[in-house]
Amino acid sequence: MSLRITPDADAEDLRSVVRDFLERRTEPARDPDTTWDRDLWRRFAAELGVAALDVPEELGGAGASFREVAVVAEELGRRPVRLPWFSTAVLAVGALLELSGTDQLRRELLADLASGERTGAFAFREDHGEWDPDHLGTRAEGDEDGGWRLSGTKLQVVEGATADLLLVVAAVEGEPAVFAVDGAAEGLVRSPLRALDPNRQLADVLLDGVPARRLGRPGDARDVVARVLERGRAALACEQTGGAAAAMELSVAYAAQRVQFGRPIATFQAIKHRCADMAVRVEAARSASWWAAAALAEASPEAPAAVATAALTCGEAYSWVAAETVQVHGGIGFTWEHVAHLHVRRAATDAVLLGAAHGEALLAAIGVART
Repeated sequence: MSLRITPDADAEDLRSVVRDFLERRTEPARDPDTTWDRDLWRRFAAELGVAALDVPEELGGAGASFREVAVVAEELGRRPVRLPWFSTAVLAVGALLELSGTDQLRRELLADLASGERTGAFAFREDHGEWDPDHLGTRAEGDEDGGWRLSGTKLQVVEGATADLLLVVAAVEGEPAVFAVDGAAEGLVRSPLRALDPNRQLADVLLDGVPARRLGRPGDARDVVARVLERGRAALACEQTGGAAAAMELSVAYAAQRVQFGRPIATFQAIKHRCADMAVRVEAARSASWWAAAALAEASPEAPAAVATAALTCGEAYSWVAAETVQVHGGIGFTWEHVAHLHVRRAATDAVLLGAAHGEALLAAIGVART
């Protein structure tokens, strides 16, 4: 059965609503110490329903699909603002959806995230830099009350410094498991990192005997983490597509109004070629990201290949288009006031987030040869 790749009319309506909200109510941050507005997040998450788009209705969500998640990701890529959507709606919600055997607890946690009252983060990376289920340094030990205590360090956790709920991967007798940790738990130390992208904050998280609740059935964490990372890479590819499209539009608009030697620079052949090449890269990224979103939405066997292709194609496209945007703008593109440099920063940060820079390795792992 062939996939329906392009978003339908409902998804495009959602796109319009999200774009209008972001343009009217948000502004990209320039200062890496900027904190996000919790009231704004509640409105964005709950009123627009974007924190639980693909959560089943019986679990308190909108009952949509990953196609709608992809649309929101693309719009947030167009306007890279400081909101905890990626960490909450993509990673944390995704982990809760993939976990099994935790219906009541899962329902409670999903409801908290969907309402915008709480934000989430997914903590899996450690000092070796990649997700390796056989070499987890973070350990879970049972306590005398029948609960669990976690000890270890997680690195580069997206929104790890502010999340109200952390879903932490830790080892139990050599096997990975997922645990829910309250952001205010005793023994939890969170150290914000000064990231290149001021609108996507990262943090290292130290756990020293932190109380936690175990989620899921024994033995299912390996597959859960793999699917969450796949979901995260697909959403990231959609963000990169949106960012590349926005950067291209900035370039085209500027070239049309910037006059040099008595004529708009858009009439110069070199600028025409740059903008045309941008358009080609953006369309390639859009095709790849929509394929990945459709494959995940329909649980297609194509999903691993689609996500790996999107991770490579969209990351390369965004980095290239963002750099070319600075070139088209000339001196103004290098300034702190112009948004072009924010796309350069976001593209560079995205390139290493969730292992997205390893697109070649991802493709090789599933036996896809790049032509």
